[in-house]
Amino acid sequence: MMKRDFLEKNAISHFDLPIPLNPTRRPKFPFLNTHSRRNFNRFYLLHIRSNPSLNVFRANDSNRSEFAANSFSGMADSDLPVELCQTRNLPPALTLDDAASKIKEAVEKLKLNPPCFKSGILRFQVAVPPSVKALNWLLCQPQSSIAFPHFYLSGEQYDDPPLQLVSLDGLRGVSGIGSAVYFTDSSSSSMKVCNSIKRYLSVDSLLIRAYGFLGINYITESSSMKLEPGSFYFFIPKIELVEFESNSLLAATLAWDDFLFYTFEKAVHSFELSLYQVIYNARPAKESFHDKWINCVCGNSNLMDVKDVQMVYVNAHSPVRKDTGAIHFQMEVVPTSYLFHFRLSTTIAFTSNMFNGSCGLSYSLHECANINAVWASLIIEECCRLGLTYFCIAPGSRSSPLAIAASTHPLTTCISCFDERSLAFHAVGYARGSYRPAVVITSSGTAVSNLLPAVVEASHDFVPLLLLTADRPPELQDAGANQAINQVNHFGSFVRFFFSLPPPADHIPARMVLTTVDSALHKATQAPYGPVHINCPFREPLEDSPREWDLSCLKGLDSWMSKEEPFTKYIRMQHFRACNEFHSQVAEVLEIIQRANQGLLLIGAIHSEDEIWAALLLAKHLFWPVVADILSGLRFRKFLTSFPETEDNFLFIDHFDHLLLSDSVRGWAQPDVVIQIGSRITSKRIAQMLEACSPCSYIMVDKHPNRHDPSHIVTHRIQSTITEFSDYLLRVHFPRKITKWSSFLQALNMMVAWEISFQIHSENSLTEPHVAQVISEALHSDAALFIGNSVAIRYADMYGRARVNSATDISSLMESLELSFCGIRVAGNRGASGIDGLLSTAIGFAAGCKKRVLCVIGDISFLHDTNGLAILNQRTWRKPMTILVINNHGGAIFSLLPIADRTQLKVLEKYFYTSHTISISKLCEAHRVEHLHVRTKTELQHALWISQQAQADCVIEVESCIEDNATFHSILKKSACKAADHAFSTLSRFAIPDHVSSGVFLCKIHRMEYSLYRIQLCAPLTSAPVNKECKSFYREGFILTLFLEDGSLGFGEVAPIEIHKEDLLDVEQQLRFLIHMIQGAEICYFLPLLKGFFSSWIWRSIGVLPSSIFPSVRCGLEMAILNALAARQGSSLADVILGCGSLSLETQLVKADNILQSSPRVKICALIDSNGTPKEVAHVVAQLVDEGFTTVKLKVARRANPVEDAAVVQEIRQKVGYQIKLRVDANRNWTYKEAVQFGSYVKGFDLEYIEEPVHFEDDIIKFCEETGLPVALDETIDNLQGDPFTKLGEFLHPGIVAIVIKPSVVGGFENAALIARWAQQHDKMAVISSAFESSLSLSAYVQFAYYLEQQNIEICRMKNKELSPTITHGLGTYRWLRGDITTEPLKICLHPHGDTVDASVEDAATLLRNFQINPEAVQRSYREEQVRTYLLAVDCEDLSCSFKVHDVGININNKVIVFLHGFLGTGEDWVPIMKALSATTRCISIDLPGHGRSQIHRHADAGAKQERNISIEVITDLLNKVISDITPGKIVLVGYSMGARIALYMALRCNKKIDGSVIISGSPGLRDVAARRIRTAQDDARAQYLIAHGLPCFLKTWYEGELWKSLRRHPHFEQMIDSRANHDDVNALAKSLSDLSLGRQPSLWEDLKLCKMPLLFIVGENDRKFKGITQQMCHEISSSSASEGGDQTEKTPEMLVVPDCGHALHLESPLHVINAVRKFLDKLDKR
Repeated sequence: MMKRDFLEKNAISHFDLPIPLNPTRRPKFPFLNTHSRRNFNRFYLLHIRSNPSLNVFRANDSNRSEFAANSFSGMADSDLPVELCQTRNLPPALTLDDAASKIKEAVEKLKLNPPCFKSGILRFQVAVPPSVKALNWLLCQPQSSIAFPHFYLSGEQYDDPPLQLVSLDGLRGVSGIGSAVYFTDSSSSSMKVCNSIKRYLSVDSLLIRAYGFLGINYITESSSMKLEPGSFYFFIPKIELVEFESNSLLAATLAWDDFLFYTFEKAVHSFELSLYQVIYNARPAKESFHDKWINCVCGNSNLMDVKDVQMVYVNAHSPVRKDTGAIHFQMEVVPTSYLFHFRLSTTIAFTSNMFNGSCGLSYSLHECANINAVWASLIIEECCRLGLTYFCIAPGSRSSPLAIAASTHPLTTCISCFDERSLAFHAVGYARGSYRPAVVITSSGTAVSNLLPAVVEASHDFVPLLLLTADRPPELQDAGANQAINQVNHFGSFVRFFFSLPPPADHIPARMVLTTVDSALHKATQAPYGPVHINCPFREPLEDSPREWDLSCLKGLDSWMSKEEPFTKYIRMQHFRACNEFHSQVAEVLEIIQRANQGLLLIGAIHSEDEIWAALLLAKHLFWPVVADILSGLRFRKFLTSFPETEDNFLFIDHFDHLLLSDSVRGWAQPDVVIQIGSRITSKRIAQMLEACSPCSYIMVDKHPNRHDPSHIVTHRIQSTITEFSDYLLRVHFPRKITKWSSFLQALNMMVAWEISFQIHSENSLTEPHVAQVISEALHSDAALFIGNSVAIRYADMYGRARVNSATDISSLMESLELSFCGIRVAGNRGASGIDGLLSTAIGFAAGCKKRVLCVIGDISFLHDTNGLAILNQRTWRKPMTILVINNHGGAIFSLLPIADRTQLKVLEKYFYTSHTISISKLCEAHRVEHLHVRTKTELQHALWISQQAQADCVIEVESCIEDNATFHSILKKSACKAADHAFSTLSRFAIPDHVSSGVFLCKIHRMEYSLYRIQLCAPLTSAPVNKECKSFYREGFILTLFLEDGSLGFGEVAPIEIHKEDLLDVEQQLRFLIHMIQGAEICYFLPLLKGFFSSWIWRSIGVLPSSIFPSVRCGLEMAILNALAARQGSSLADVILGCGSLSLETQLVKADNILQSSPRVKICALIDSNGTPKEVAHVVAQLVDEGFTTVKLKVARRANPVEDAAVVQEIRQKVGYQIKLRVDANRNWTYKEAVQFGSYVKGFDLEYIEEPVHFEDDIIKFCEETGLPVALDETIDNLQGDPFTKLGEFLHPGIVAIVIKPSVVGGFENAALIARWAQQHDKMAVISSAFESSLSLSAYVQFAYYLEQQNIEICRMKNKELSPTITHGLGTYRWLRGDITTEPLKICLHPHGDTVDASVEDAATLLRNFQINPEAVQRSYREEQVRTYLLAVDCEDLSCSFKVHDVGININNKVIVFLHGFLGTGEDWVPIMKALSATTRCISIDLPGHGRSQIHRHADAGAKQERNISIEVITDLLNKVISDITPGKIVLVGYSMGARIALYMALRCNKKIDGSVIISGSPGLRDVAARRIRTAQDDARAQYLIAHGLPCFLKTWYEGELWKSLRRHPHFEQMIDSRANHDDVNALAKSLSDLSLGRQPSLWEDLKLCKMPLLFIVGENDRKFKGITQQMCHEISSSSASEGGDQTEKTPEMLVVPDCGHALHLESPLHVINAVRKFLDKLDKR
């Protein structure tokens, strides 16, 4: 969007309805240069002629109480912002009427408690359904409005065709009426012009904009206008309708200013007049009247060509800057390719690109050549007046009069096709998309019969359609005439109305034709909607040959011809007498709904965006489990934020169909009340379940009266729209209950969703279920989907899922409006569910809905309707389409049916699959349609991206295979069923009450503690460098003890080693933090299921990002929780995660060869280092073999030459032979050349695998292919970031045979299970490996390895493959343990009934169950320490301050950190971080003056002196005295936001006691004097608001700001806000806001250049404002350092950008802050 600088002089700000101004001098502006002006098209200025029917309001009209100020120039503070600028978001509204009522109610409440400010601007906004369009809303406003101006601005460019959607800051269009405040030119300075406008704009209310024009001088008192270069007119709309892609927004802005004598009372009065107009005219206009409305305006206007006028807009982000002495206001210039309309008064209006030059009838009926033309013209004209402007015309002679009349009418859009069947389906699609009937015109004969399939579809799915079929006259019927068939009632009961017109004749009144059309359309658009048929016989001449006709047939049409309305208006009146009966019946339904214990909301096919909107509001209101059909538009819903947790207000069960595969779930899932809204559902399994369970009450809501109840289970049938039904229920309060029913369904759904997603993503090949899932990624918010029948719709219904949008500029707005996501329009031909005409229907749907449509159909459906490609090329007012054809070369639906298992393949292929080899690319080439052929997932993603960017239609052919797809579908079904069984079994083990008051939580964590252990080893770790001088070796780590509220205990181990990224101190700090945060956390039922539940729990319950927890810490935490749950259940860790009785660890008695075997065991691989000669190493291996080891892993790549390692391997084989498996581990220590050299020497030695042979990941596959040796991954998977499947997918090569998984390195059991599952899915070994942990971890790993073995058995069963040999796991590190953390170590020994070394799963369970810590191994223990709190009083001149201090930790080596909080915070904010750092440092946080419990007192002898500001200088003085009292040495300051400003000030100006500072989201102040003055006024106004409205109200307003966008997404946001209400003195808090304003703070920018203090700057990645400020600060310091020369390393500041965080990153990601501060302290110690 282009920007222009302008304005040298001042503007005057006006409030609605001005008084005369009489400016004495016109200001000159630095306007656009000549070249720039030429880049803009001209637009029209319309001087509307006086119209007696319009009221022309003048300045003295009593209905217009306008006011304007004389000038701002005489006011000292005119450049300051208004005292109150606030946006209040109201709950979403069901309708536009409802939205206006909500605003009216909010204003009424405001009047009862008016603001105390003398100036302000308030905006009320409420979300409305997406069908409420900006232009439609404006059209329903009367021209005789009491509020001007009117305006409309579109975000669509005027390109014909295609329409190119462009962005207007996320807006698609905006309309407005009235002005809350407006601005015009005067003789004042240009800076005050900028300030006048900026005065009413705020960064917290970015949708408050000023719109207007450059180059005009509008004189309000005379409603006249002059064109004057340099002049301007702006206004802030009073009432706005803002249109986004996903929804619209009704907003009302109220502005007042006592300084201009425009009081709040006057503003409210004027506001209410405008709002009354909106409420009275809330009915949106139909799109068919757009042109008529514009043409009406144009028809009464004289056009004047205007070249030097431009429309612009400005918001709070539009900068004011100085340039060469002049002051410029940078604005957004609206490109003239946009459509806009701007009406200043009843006599002046502008328009751009909206005038099409036509108005009224373009011809006279009297001029028609013959009577055929008269009747045809009447039919077409009446259709247009009824809103039917889309005509589908089939070629033919007999229909010539209709075709000519339709094609020449100025308001019609005509499309043609040689195939009547395709054409009729196209009309069906258009009607689906536009909600308006299309008109089909055909010739006589079989051309009419070809319409039947589409008519059947339209009839069964209630799609309105008007069929105009030409016919032979009666004398040619039954006479053998050509193309003469009986067309009377040709479509029988499939049409709602039939009428056969007589042949046109002038003795028949022409109005009969009009009433027939009116009656037909009324029937088509009344429930039940459907097609109507008018048969039109014509005698010759069929062309425009002149034939005399009698004008008397037009009698009675004078009034009709003088207007633009249909002849007959059908008016429906409500039957008021039936109201009581209606309410009693609905009351019965309401009572049933309120009594429901296990309610289910079933959402069938929905055809309109408004009903999708209503369904969403109803689902949120009821809070029942929701099963949404694919055609509901809610399966492919789009999250409007980047956090899917926002769906918490809904209970979508997207995979209910797959849940019912489980017999257990199907037997349990018995709803007692079902509400079905919308049409029929796609899933046969769901329908069968409903029929089988026959719920007590089945309430079906649909707008048609027909019976859609094939199972005959509906007990209450309500004929109503979804919107009407929702409106009724939304008025009733339903308690928000979390029940076992809903919790179970939610958990089961999440488990199955995870399983389906895993299967699809882990499958490397392109599958049809993958296509069904990836569809959502190709659908933007303004897109729509047309889904074909057969397999296409079934897969979409089974595998379709919601998608998280990337964060957008309007995501925070959507969150504040309580809009989590939006629906996507989805259509399909499910009336008769045929495969004919689908392509044509999709094209018509795209034309009707005016969206970018993605069509997904099968190859047979595509081939069945290839004539639709002829329609595709006619791009008349339609956006480009993407047609995705799944080509499996036949009818794949039959491969999924039982017949496929009982029929010969030859018969299937010929008579069912109808296999073919037709080239779709050649068909596309013949029709000149772009074609893309894809065979892989990557190619599909790329093709979809290309098609979405292109401005042309595109066919994407997805290559598939029937047999492979059937196999994968079977695996998906089995795995989903198993997942549902597993989840249900796990959940059923817990005693969950029917009504769960605390959510889906099992128990609470009472506390957690840890012990540091130190145990002796037999040898050095293989991962550590060898120190020959060291004779003793030790292993250190932490044992976690987790206490549940019921007394159950769980133990976990955290033991990082060199291969971890963390060390012991890092880990201990996180553990201290977690001990504080985890107390009282609730453990949910779902944790044992793994599958992402732990990650979700960590974020939601503990409030930290899972990625910020060190892997070893997370592993220990998961271990402790799982062991605690096992203890609570009296079972084992494996039992808990298996969740299935048949796989429990109760002793399994299996008789084999009369040998009684004990519990299952896990085979262990021995581990040896490669130290010593080849013979010595071989000797050690031989001893291991004698002990019973069948697998040995040898460490290699530690010698000077790979050949030496090869010699060791050779010697081992010579020593022990080939009866054992031999693994080698290079730990990435070889170059590619060295690895290949080693491989060349060991090819014949039968290595099971080489672990990580090369240093670089990119060389792994290359090594496999060159050497042919098997490879295992280890370190490669340790570094997985983001989506693990993407990374793992790079290693599908068959040469990769194993994945070695260390749970403590990959981040716990949940991540390890995911990686192992992927490996097993791809026939690779999943080897669990220990990292020299104690018996505690070894026991847990044995249990986990057993779980994986059972999982692998299930995978083999599902894939019908032979069970792979038992895997030997890498737990041989137990041999390194000389001591242990437990008095009874895990026994790993030779199997008593076998000849291998293994570990008993039951022994491991017993050890975990009876675990006792060996006290001799414990170095120290830690329970959460108590924070010392006390008051510390200090004096400063005429005042004293009592600071509340939070103190924790021990002062070691005089290490003291002082933490300073931000505004509204307290020292309590820092306690979790302080406890984490307190192991080595004394940590102190202080409640700053005015906050928390700190208090400031003036001395009694201060007398009558003016109250002193508590400035940053005063705070610094006070803090220095506090620091001196706390410690004699220096301290490190850590400050956030306001505290960061203080910390920076002290570091730069008062740093005698400062050793270094950590600045979190801080600022050095404002450079510009004017900016400081404005900021001071803003903070003073905020302080006044705080005092006037109280802290709770202030908190709500404060945290709605853009700065807190990221924090609002935090799961503990509400608790955080509640904690900010704990301040003793609100007046003191307000004073601190004012006195410590950024505007009053001295600028520190120059001080930064002289900085010699070590500084660490921390900022959130998503905090764009402070990230920019921080970068500038670092640049200032670094630049000055460079200019001084020498070594400036110490002076160079550090900057840390924390990912996935915003401004309050110490709350959002405290673990990052802890780690950064600790490293900063270490750096200070090393100075």
